Amino acid sequence: MPSVIPFRCMRPCAEYAAEYAALPYDVYSRKEAAAEIAAHPRSFLRIDKTTALLPSDVGEYDQRVYGLAKSLLDADKDAGVIADEPDGRPHYYLYRLTKGLRQQTGVVACVSVADYNAGLVKRHENTREHKCRDRFEHITALGAHTGPVLLEHRPHAAITSAIAQTVDESLPLYDFVAPDGVRHTVWRVDKPACEQSIMSGFADAGALYIADGHHRAAAAALVAEQLGCGLAGQGAACSGSASHFLAALFSSEELQVLDYNRVVFDLNGHSKDELLALAASSFELLTTPEALSQPSERGELGMYLQGSWHRLRVPAGTRPADAVGCLDVSILQDRLLGPVLAIDDPRSSERIAYVGGVRGLEELERRADAAGGVAFALFPCSMEELFAVADAGRLMPPKSTWFEPKPRSGLFVHML
Repeated sequence: MPSVIPFRCMRPCAEYAAEYAALPYDVYSRKEAAAEIAAHPRSFLRIDKTTALLPSDVGEYDQRVYGLAKSLLDADKDAGVIADEPDGRPHYYLYRLTKGLRQQTGVVACVSVADYNAGLVKRHENTREHKCRDRFEHITALGAHTGPVLLEHRPHAAITSAIAQTVDESLPLYDFVAPDGVRHTVWRVDKPACEQSIMSGFADAGALYIADGHHRAAAAALVAEQLGCGLAGQGAACSGSASHFLAALFSSEELQVLDYNRVVFDLNGHSKDELLALAASSFELLTTPEALSQPSERGELGMYLQGSWHRLRVPAGTRPADAVGCLDVSILQDRLLGPVLAIDDPRSSERIAYVGGVRGLEELERRADAAGGVAFALFPCSMEELFAVADAGRLMPPKSTWFEPKPRSGLFVHML
């Protein structure tokens, strides 16, 4: 079963945690990240998406980006903003995110790269090569994993019990509300009995599933391979602790999946009427007289085109039985994005953007109008669909799931 171990953590001092913690780098465009850093100059986003601090003529993957990120992390260490755990011991940590009435509490730990390579940490999405390379260069330059991979596991009583006992009997290290209204609370697991329950619980809980952070996990595996510790039995030869990567692990009962939507920047030479006719050849097409509400069920999609929303429905009896082909996101790709709009490789195409459901339908309208293109709103994938794809050893199209709320980067740093 997957190895889930405590780790030696570098983390912000309590007085800086609220200012320091940042949403993951891939939530922001370069322009959005620059604005966020300007508003919160101590934010860890400076280190996670350093390209936002450099002139626009410096490329996203220029080595100067990673060099500056390392300098900023070193400066934060020197200034005492971030420091090693005082006792120098490896620990598990508990991380609770509260948004409105929703609350999820998970374990922050390190997970074996060898288990990831062996398929015990299961993927469900394709990755983009340049995105993996970016995180590879970032991890290599900093000598650290700075953003946890979000993993889900099936519920296990021993893990649940250890979490409850630690929360009831310990004071939190951090407890703050971020600007987006999400409350972040962190505890350190200090009792040996709770540590043992967590370790044995994960050993018994079965496979782990990547919910978010496919590129971070893939990049960690590349770093481990470079250092000679990506396969089972090679850990002793590995430099530092690159044989494991940083992760936040939550029970599947607690995670919330939102939609992950698409904007195509042009119509591939089609007129509005032509595109509507082509969509109607593969879907049931309805034009909505008012602004579209979020798609309310599986098989229902929204299409925004030149100021109007249209509702697309997968015709009854046409959904493939295949674990991947049956997904709404796959049907959209196979019937419309690929053959009609020529988005043949959604992993590499520069003509498509992906917009998390947390940004709302208005963001889809704005982007489609600005580009003169078309936007698609999707119903969220279910946990059952995710498990079915991953258990079959298959992959969803890229950007198929958006988990909310998201763990913040900078609260836990795993030095290699």
